[in-house]
Amino acid sequence: MVIPGFLGSDRSTLGLQRALAKAGYRATGWDMGVNLGARADTLQRLLAGVERFGKGGKVILIGWSLGGIFAREVAKLRPDLVARVVTMGTPFSGDPRANNAWRLYEWIAGHPVDQPPIEVNIPAKPPVPTIALWSRCDGIVAPRSARGREGESDRQIEMACTHMGFAVDPAAYPSVIAALND
Repeated sequence: MVIPGFLGSDRSTLGLQRALAKAGYRATGWDMGVNLGARADTLQRLLAGVERFGKGGKVILIGWSLGGIFAREVAKLRPDLVARVVTMGTPFSGDPRANNAWRLYEWIAGHPVDQPPIEVNIPAKPPVPTIALWSRCDGIVAPRSARGREGESDRQIEMACTHMGFAVDPAAYPSVIAALND
């Protein structure tokens, strides 16, 4: 299941979903429309989607940017439903303002970036295998925030793409798919 970043939708991750399907994965988007930031019901709605898609089995969650925050939190709530989490340019470590979109996020989401309307412990590692894809060329999220500190993810893989490139650049898809098999 691919979870889009802030202001993204399933349409913005469609290329990645298709690449995953071509690689033999059963892929889907989050089916929750445009990601407008954390809402009080975001995690519960996402959990319901994971349950439907998984049909009793475990699901791999791939989260792009803010979508990675949601993926990590879902895995913390229900590790029995999640096989692994792969984050792509996700600001899960350090200062939540260590990115170039926090002001826009606060304006659109209607709450401070460090005070979401959901219970979270963003840097805490989920109890499932967790891989952080990050890039020095990101341009939106600080590399150290997407790479994380020791113990915040199981593995960190550097990619050579922009923040948008994680989900929309076909040249990035092989690295994302390889992370699923690590």
